[in-house]
Amino acid sequence: MFLVNHGKLKKMQGAFQMMKKTVVKKNVTYTVDLTKIDGDGAFPCPKCGTIISPDDESEEIYQIIETRVKGDVLTELTLLCNKCKSTIKLVGFLLQQESQT
Repeated sequence: MFLVNHGKLKKMQGAFQMMKKTVVKKNVTYTVDLTKIDGDGAFPCPKCGTIISPDDESEEIYQIIETRVKGDVLTELTLLCNKCKSTIKLVGFLLQQESQT
């Protein structure tokens, strides 16, 4: 005969549901257009609001995970926010460099 402790079963079902929800979450990539940012290039993370500044080289706030270059010009930079683990794609580098020449 198989006896089930219903309290334990409910806890296990709840834990399974939490694991299922965690697995279902997809990593969203946010895109930030640098041509729409005023000032020194700092901007808030689209998800958590942490200020990401190009002057911060410590990698405490964010990490650069990918760079894309066309010729010898930076076209796209992908960052990882260390606080919320969001992926942020920075675009608009070409337009900035074209306007400076």
